[in-house]
Amino acid sequence: MEKCILVVDDDEMNLKRTKIILQRHYDLLFAESGEEALDLLRSEKIDMVLLDIEMPNMNGIETFEHMREEQIDIPVIFLTASGDEDNVLDALSMGAVNYLKKPFIPQELLKRVAKGFEKDENGRAD
Repeated sequence: MEKCILVVDDDEMNLKRTKIILQRHYDLLFAESGEEALDLLRSEKIDMVLLDIEMPNMNGIETFEHMREEQIDIPVIFLTASGDEDNVLDALSMGAVNYLKKPFIPQELLKRVAKGFEKDENGRAD
């Protein structure tokens, strides 16, 4: 069975673009909000999350905090269009395995996802 990735982004075009890049390699689920992502994480077998930082209501950092509180311990790669390095540093210090700036190059996304799974299998420092 292929690994399942949950892609969380409030921008429909970003979801479609990510789907085109990843669908031949992984099973995919999609959420357009942090709340929807948390519901899926509670009910589905998900192996990794690609999580947009800038979203209305509950941003990616807050979603990641909720994941930690609920002990949902799977690799997270943050996706950000933001030039705010503090958000990225916060995410990495909280235990995210990586981040990627949007718009991203398809090969770079595939490489970071593969590397994120590799890190998870080798054990991450929490």
